[in-house]
Amino acid sequence: MEDQYGGYIVVDGIHINSKLTLGEDVADLGGEILGYMAWQEATKEKDLKPIDGLTPEQRFFIGFAQWDCSNERPEDLRVRAMTDPHSPPEYRINGVLRNMPEFEKAFGCQAGQPMTKPREKVCKVW
Repeated sequence: MEDQYGGYIVVDGIHINSKLTLGEDVADLGGEILGYMAWQEATKEKDLKPIDGLTPEQRFFIGFAQWDCSNERPEDLRVRAMTDPHSPPEYRINGVLRNMPEFEKAFGCQAGQPMTKPREKVCKVW
């Protein structure tokens, strides 16, 4: 995960300080995995149907992405990239989802697309 997040460019060629954010990056991934498992358990007996063209699984992941919507100034991103133990919002979402095969399956992601990683590069916490 340190390598993955360290490769993300926040603004003006500045990368995430992935040594600083590693604990929170792992926590974000672990939390989303647990959240997905809990959602599956809670809905296993329910007859969930697509709504507005989105499957229940797709809506789960969209809900996750919406919790950290933001719009930050480049000046703030520059400072936070080096000092904040949390990765910027874009990467707290996309970094996590790139490590979840469940996300790829829900959206039919194909190899080589931006939100996919080669299987051997997927980060796992458990």
